[in-house]
Amino acid sequence: MEHVLWTIYLGLLGTASLSYFLKGMYESKLSKIDFVVSVITWIGLLGYVTETAILNPAVWKFITVAALLWDLLFAMLLKDYEGIEILGGLPIMMRRVLMLITLVIGIGPLYYGLFRYAFS
Repeated sequence: MEHVLWTIYLGLLGTASLSYFLKGMYESKLSKIDFVVSVITWIGLLGYVTETAILNPAVWKFITVAALLWDLLFAMLLKDYEGIEILGGLPIMMRRVLMLITLVIGIGPLYYGLFRYAFS
């Protein structure tokens, strides 16, 4: 059952990002970098889910830490959420807290799987 849930999660992540890619939503350089980082992390999660050795565990340790730092930096500071109308009435600190909660719920499992893949 666990394998099925991981496969569904991997499929949802990939489908969402690929649909954004196909619609041309990755316009800025930072968004394109984020897409590349996402693809690399999907490969690691795929290795974890399928229990396949892809690259060296030391490489995945570096990728896990670097990608997590990138995602936090990109989501919290670099990506411009300030103009979104849904968050418009909230103070900046509350916006950041809501973005962090959304980030943890959305990609927390990804980094859990990458961590287990790299450090197990």
